[in-house]
Amino acid sequence: MSLPQSLVPTETSPEWLNKGDNAWQLMAATLVGVQSVPGLVILYGSIVKKKWAVNSAFMALYAFAAVFVCWCLWGFRMSFGDRLLPFVGRPDFATLEQKVLLEQGFAGLYPNATLVYFQFVFAAITLILIAGALLGRMNFKAWMLFVPLWLTFSYTIGAFSVWSPNGFLFKAGVMDFAGGFVIHLSSGVAGLTAAYWVGPRMPKDRERFPPNNIPLTLTGAGLLWMGWTGFNGGAPYAANLDTSMAIINTHLCTATSLLFWLFLDILFFGKPSVIGAVQGMITGLVCITPAAGLVQGWAAMIMGILSGSIPWFTMMVLHKKIEFLKRVDDTLAVFHTHAIAGTLGGILTGVFAEPRLNRLFFGDDPKYVGLAYALKMGRSSAGLRQMGLQLAGIAFIVGINVIITTIICLLIRLVVPLRLSDDELETGDDAIHGEDAYAVWGDGETYENSIHGGMAKVADEML
Repeated sequence: MSLPQSLVPTETSPEWLNKGDNAWQLMAATLVGVQSVPGLVILYGSIVKKKWAVNSAFMALYAFAAVFVCWCLWGFRMSFGDRLLPFVGRPDFATLEQKVLLEQGFAGLYPNATLVYFQFVFAAITLILIAGALLGRMNFKAWMLFVPLWLTFSYTIGAFSVWSPNGFLFKAGVMDFAGGFVIHLSSGVAGLTAAYWVGPRMPKDRERFPPNNIPLTLTGAGLLWMGWTGFNGGAPYAANLDTSMAIINTHLCTATSLLFWLFLDILFFGKPSVIGAVQGMITGLVCITPAAGLVQGWAAMIMGILSGSIPWFTMMVLHKKIEFLKRVDDTLAVFHTHAIAGTLGGILTGVFAEPRLNRLFFGDDPKYVGLAYALKMGRSSAGLRQMGLQLAGIAFIVGINVIITTIICLLIRLVVPLRLSDDELETGDDAIHGEDAYAVWGDGETYENSIHGGMAKVADEML
């Protein structure tokens, strides 16, 4: 039974707290978290060969846990705390102090605790997306080192520069509504860079890498799509008009992109591909992310057409013609679905961002205007300036991710190999974890001989 309002302690509801906004922000964060756990855990575990199902799913699960600990200890403050440099915050351990968690955050009408949770799920999914480029051959111990290092030295720089009120790209006026630059362009470029240094899968795995369970792949993809409601819907830091606009545009662009990718598959290959539809869904989600609450519905559909066709072309045509891309083994084509689609979304945001929606999100600042509207309003210089800023933001994110990801990979391989041994690559999950995804033919013998399965047997014998 709840207490009468007059008896509720006032310190639990300070004047600055908006309970509706706080509830929505916590829900939006949870939706984004569900995209990773279980969403991408399921998708990764089912879209790879059977022998890699456990390892692929576990890479995602590990990253989610490791990022949360690092985020609470120092990552949040480096991304959104006091400025150390124009592109990164000062690392400290103040995040978990009760006083800090309960005071009003830098954005929104709710406490820092809500912001820490909300921003964590974005950091986590970025690392998990990078894993998609490395499935099927990266040493799990190397991945355990890569996650905290990349979060600390790469993600925090992008987040602070573009999203923090103290970041230099934020102050300049770069528009990234919910992570087209910070999350998707970063993960796509970092994934391709890391894939270069880790090396390719076995030749026979590169030639033939069928999903072990397509219905489960669709399940993971569905969780990813619906979870994007919180991904873009949480960006305004409130449950307001712009939130509703962002959600509608997100699903409109995604559906259009999926359908257009499907149309191209049928037109050129004669068959509607399920995996192709999933790729089209992802490119639509990524493309609309930097623009979701800043563009009108018709613009979201145009973005969907382009995100269902340009990444399709780069993946299905250019990838087979460019020598460098042919050499680098990007397992799930993260470069195309995230880096290309994220870049496309960032550029189109600079074209289609509508003045009234910009005011809803950024406030009354005239510098935020899309090129199409700037030309119509006779403010061509402002529109060209915005396009220049969008391109500068893209260049910055690409540059830091290539450099920092390379340094991290080179440092890690001084400690442990980046790539699994040939014997481990041949066997897969059983060699790495002592576990198999499915007890179909072997009826579970692998698990019974694994660490935890064996320990259970020993315990039974001791009793």
